[in-house]
Amino acid sequence: MQEKNFGRAKALRPIVIDVAGEPQGVVVPENGGFRFVAVRLPAFAIDGVQFDSIDAARSAASQALRHRAGDAA
Repeated sequence: MQEKNFGRAKALRPIVIDVAGEPQGVVVPENGGFRFVAVRLPAFAIDGVQFDSIDAARSAASQALRHRAGDAA
């Protein structure tokens, strides 16, 4: 079934969050913000968290990656 409202489909498209060139997850628009969906292990610490902006989600993913790297050291 095709989407009849192409604008709505584009607005709901996931946005990939990369950290250091590696995809860590995606954000999807939800309730005026962006819900993070993790795709890599280090980012699962913030899976399901809603952020006010894409930049806030990217920053949290970066912090999660640094924290995970610190645990491995």
